[in-house]
Amino acid sequence: MTNGMTRTCRFALLAALFATPAPGQQPPPGSDGAALSRALDSVRADRIVADVFFVACDDMGGRDTPSTGQRLAARFVKNRLQRLGWKPGARDGWLQTYPLAYKRVKEPDTRAAIQRGDGTGERIELEFGRDYYFSVRDLETFDGNAGVVFCGAGTQEELAAAAPALKGRFALCLDGGDDGRAVEEALRAAGAIGALFMEPPRSSGRSYVQDFGPRLGFLRTGRAAWPAEPDPRQAPFFPRAYLPNETVARMMALVGTAPLAAGQELPIRFIDTRRVVGDGKVYCENVCGWWPGSDPALGKQVILVSAHYDHVGTAADGTVYNGADDNGSGTCGLLALAEALVFEGPLRRSVMLIWVSGEEKGLYGSKAWTSAPWLPDDARPVADINIDMIGRNAPHQILVTPSHDHASYNGLTKMVERLAPEEGFTTIGSADAYYTRSDQVNFARLGIPVTFLFSDVHADYHKPSDDPEKIDGDKIRRVVRLVLRMLNEMQGDSLDLGK
Repeated sequence: MTNGMTRTCRFALLAALFATPAPGQQPPPGSDGAALSRALDSVRADRIVADVFFVACDDMGGRDTPSTGQRLAARFVKNRLQRLGWKPGARDGWLQTYPLAYKRVKEPDTRAAIQRGDGTGERIELEFGRDYYFSVRDLETFDGNAGVVFCGAGTQEELAAAAPALKGRFALCLDGGDDGRAVEEALRAAGAIGALFMEPPRSSGRSYVQDFGPRLGFLRTGRAAWPAEPDPRQAPFFPRAYLPNETVARMMALVGTAPLAAGQELPIRFIDTRRVVGDGKVYCENVCGWWPGSDPALGKQVILVSAHYDHVGTAADGTVYNGADDNGSGTCGLLALAEALVFEGPLRRSVMLIWVSGEEKGLYGSKAWTSAPWLPDDARPVADINIDMIGRNAPHQILVTPSHDHASYNGLTKMVERLAPEEGFTTIGSADAYYTRSDQVNFARLGIPVTFLFSDVHADYHKPSDDPEKIDGDKIRRVVRLVLRMLNEMQGDSLDLGK
C-alpha cells in the first residue's frame, strides 16, 4: 500500500475518535418505541466506515493473532466502549486474556555444526535456514552433541542393521519423501536421539529450499496454536534436521569414506543447538463490553453479540492483509451497535458484546471464552448473535445459519427471516456451509441458540485487496439495525428461541 493509505489511516483515527458523541450528550430516554427509533437513527454508515478505515489500515498490520496491530485494535475498541459509558465485561476488566502456544525460533542462538573426530578435528558451522532446516514441529529447546550412524534409505533391513549402533547417536538417512513416521518410530526404539535427512537428488523434483522456505517465516515470526493438553505418555522430543545437497557434500568431504553401508558409524559428530524465544507462550485478548439490563430478574439473562476482530496479518514480503470486510466490518458494526444501545438506554435483559481474537487461527478466542464463561453479576447467556463479513456483495442479500434446513434451526433465525426485510434484505440465503467456520459454533456448545449473519465471501477474501475502499457502509449499517431490532424483540417477559 502507499503512504497515502497510511495518511488515510491517521485521518480515519481522528474521525473515529471525534465522531461519537459522549454519553452525557444523549437525549433522555423516552418511550420504548421512541427509544428504539432513536437508536436506529444513530447508526450511521459514515461513522462505521471511518472506523473500518482505521481498524483495517496498514498501520494495524493485518491484526494477526498475536501482533502489535491486534493489541492496538483491542485497545481502540476498549477505549470506545469506555467513552460511550459501557461497563467492563471480563473478570479482570475489559480484556479477557488467554494463553496460546507460541513458538518462535531464537536466532542466532539456534545453530548446528559438523565436527570431525573427537572434537579436535575440522569443523563445519551450519546456519539455520541456509545450511540446514527443520519444521515447526521440530522447534524445542534442545542441545545435542553425538555421533552419527548411517541408516541408508530407512528400509526395515537397513534400520535393523543400524539398530545396534544407534543408541545415543543421530541417525543419518536418505530422505524417502514420505512423512517418515515409521522410520522415526524405529529410530526411537533403537535409542537414537534424533534424525538427519539428506536432500533427495534434484532429479526427484524436490528441493529443501522449496519445501522449507515458506515455513521459515512461521518459525521466525512465530505461529499461535491452541495449547496441547499435557500427556505423560508423550514420547520425548525427537529432533529432525534436513541437510541440503550442498551441506551433504561438505559433510561427506569430512567423512572421507565411500560407499557408506547401513549401520556404519561415521567419524563425525553432529552438534545441534535449538532455542525458543521466551517460554513458548503468548497471551491473547478478547474485548468484553457489558450493558446491564434494567430488570432485576431478567437482567440476569444475557444476550451475547460477537464478532472476531483479528485477520491474517502481514506476509513475509511486507504485504499487509488489511481485512476490511473480514472482519473489520463486523468489528466496527459491533461498535456501532454499542453506540446505538447508548442512545436507546438499558434493555430489560443484559447485553454482552464480545470482540474475539484468534478466529483466523482456529476460533481460539471464542473457544477460550466458552471454555470458561464468565459474566458479571452471576448472569447467564441465553443466546448469541455472531456477525462476520457483513460489508460486501449484493446490498439486498444476507446469509444466515442455522437455516431452516439445519438441525439447529431456532427462533433467532426465525427472527432474522421476519425482520431482515425491514432493513432492505429481500433475499435471505443459507450460510449453513459456514456453521462450523465462525465463532457461533463455540457459543452453541454452551447449549444456547445461536445465529450467524454473513454476506458471503468474495474475490478479495483473505487477499491483500480486502481494503476499506470496497466496503459498503450502508450494508453494515442495515445489519447493525437488524441486530438492534432483534435485541429489542427479545425483551418480553418470556424468551422462547426454540424451533
